[in-house]
Amino acid sequence: MLDWLKHIGKDYPDFWKEYISLFEEKSKRYVALTLETSGTNPKKNVILSFAAIGIVDQNIIVNDHLEFSMNDFETEADAIQKFIEYIGNATLIGHRIYLDVEMINESLSKINCGRLKNEALDIEIMHKKFFDIHEDKPISLNEIVSNYKITQADKNSNADDAFTIALLFLKLKSRLNIE
Repeated sequence: MLDWLKHIGKDYPDFWKEYISLFEEKSKRYVALTLETSGTNPKKNVILSFAAIGIVDQNIIVNDHLEFSMNDFETEADAIQKFIEYIGNATLIGHRIYLDVEMINESLSKINCGRLKNEALDIEIMHKKFFDIHEDKPISLNEIVSNYKITQADKNSNADDAFTIALLFLKLKSRLNIE
């Protein structure tokens, strides 16, 4: 509850200060993202790669995308900084997004930053809400896709998954009457 106290007077990196300042206004941009990780435990596992694509209004902005491997950077800090600069104050969209957010937060803690401030929407939760599914049983991205007549690429990459998540989001956003 008093988590904010530990951040008073903390000297954050400049990119993090810039990121925090973006939240004075609400963004109309969404970012569909997916991470490849070495496992599902944020304390023990690491992010291997990111892929994301921007969405504004009812449009997937194909030239607003990001895809990289952590190996593309000298340090994890450089990769996380690039990702934070890309997402800005957008609402994050993902499949089991809570895990992605926790993985990112763990990486941020390693470079003396706070936690992500972005709102996040989960495709799996939206799908369950639309179909009034009350089971806790996880639903794979492929299972969700099969309900919406979305064609997936034969070879599946992080970028393909981010694009698929963006398509699913637009369909679910419309069906759930989300502004």
